[in-house]
Amino acid sequence: MLRTVMLLAMAGSTAWAAEQLGIPPVIAPSGPALLLLGEVHDNAAQHALRAQTLSDLLARGARPALLMEQFDRERQQDIDRLLRHSAEHSVDPQASVEALVKLGDRSGWDWNFYRPYLRLALQYRLPIIAANVAREQARAVMRQGLAAQGFEADVPADIASAHAAAIEASHCGMVSAGLAATMALAQVARDQFMARLVQAHAERGVVLLAGNGHVRKDLGVPRWLTPTVRAQTRVIGFLEPGDDRPEGFDQVIVTPAQARQDPCTAMRAAPRAASTPG
Repeated sequence: MLRTVMLLAMAGSTAWAAEQLGIPPVIAPSGPALLLLGEVHDNAAQHALRAQTLSDLLARGARPALLMEQFDRERQQDIDRLLRHSAEHSVDPQASVEALVKLGDRSGWDWNFYRPYLRLALQYRLPIIAANVAREQARAVMRQGLAAQGFEADVPADIASAHAAAIEASHCGMVSAGLAATMALAQVARDQFMARLVQAHAERGVVLLAGNGHVRKDLGVPRWLTPTVRAQTRVIGFLEPGDDRPEGFDQVIVTPAQARQDPCTAMRAAPRAASTPG
């Protein structure tokens, strides 16, 4: 993994990095970029590739809105205010990055991985869009249903069942089928909200940074887009060896697995704290 990250750090483009690692380069859409980039949240190689993908896109003249799952939507006004202040007063970019990090969700994210995207957004004056539904509203969706919180309640059966199954698996069998089905509503709410943002910014272009489960074209954000916008969108899954869902993406980039502790061991030791972002 260290060699992988060092190669990516030296890379001048995703094509160069991909060639060195034996990974196919990311294929961006033609015209205004509508690019949904998945991730395994703690995989350093994937973040390096995605940051270089964004850098390459910007170097070619694109100026997309940067949609980030790592910011809750209630933070949007604060983010906009900070970006205006930074632009108008020539604030030191690193200070602006750190101020943005303070506005981000602090639970479950390693912000060292996300600072490069923020630096690029500040350098090219991209809109940074908070793309996540906060935990409080997600819990309200679970209690009251989607419609009560302003979301579309008619969820196709394949989406609902697949999300519930994924939640059961990711929680190491420690949630019941009924609870997983309820928790799936929160996932759907987040997907719908991200889709609304993609729609709203589609004309200028979009790069969405979110977990692989959110960007999957068969179950996630693309299912909630209009047919016209969906047809213009390219979905890139960044997976690790053994991930078994390549059919959910237009392109799959497989990187070496990040070294990590078995998450099920930690969950079983502290079951009440068992949750992950996105």
